[in-house]
Amino acid sequence: MRFRLGMRAAALALGAALLLPAAASYAATTYTATDADTFWTLSKKFDVPLEKLMSFNANVDPKNIYAGLKLSIPAPTTAAVTAKSVQTAAVIAQSAKLVKTTSGDSLSYATAIQMKATAYSAAIEENAWGPVDYFGNALKLGTIAVDPKVIPLGTKVYITGYNADGLPVGGMFAVARDTGSAIKSNRIDIFVPGSRDKASNFGIQYVNLYVLN
Repeated sequence: MRFRLGMRAAALALGAALLLPAAASYAATTYTATDADTFWTLSKKFDVPLEKLMSFNANVDPKNIYAGLKLSIPAPTTAAVTAKSVQTAAVIAQSAKLVKTTSGDSLSYATAIQMKATAYSAAIEENAWGPVDYFGNALKLGTIAVDPKVIPLGTKVYITGYNADGLPVGGMFAVARDTGSAIKSNRIDIFVPGSRDKASNFGIQYVNLYVLN
């Protein structure tokens, strides 16, 4: 349906337009109209006040907007842009994925993966090149071995769902610093400080690994 201004609406629109600063003082873009366009639909589409839109196109008959007609579209007001930015930020915050740590903090994570986990120690039998990680640093609590095709080396993670002597109760921070010939696909090896027997007692467990942002 075409947009039609009644006498009262037209008068109000004209009065409002006269109160606005000159169109030249605002940034504008050119828009090619379609047969379905009206000033009302365009004001909603481009998030600009109807009165301002009409003032930018003072020579256009509101009842005769046709396909191919060139219209000037004013830029949204600063307030409108700010409001949209706030709304966008709110949506992002609401959609953020969070995992709670044992201390009660909430961590933002990108991906959660269920992993088949084993454990290893610093024993020479398990480390042919010595008790060091892939980068040559000494093995320490928080070191995990990964498949770099799944978890890139250097990735910071948070792990939950395990039950093991020698590891923090409830959850732990870790960094992918090591690899292993048997560590492929969705599998990790968690370094456990202490004896080889302690690591061996870990067995095979399924844990939740959160890739942190």
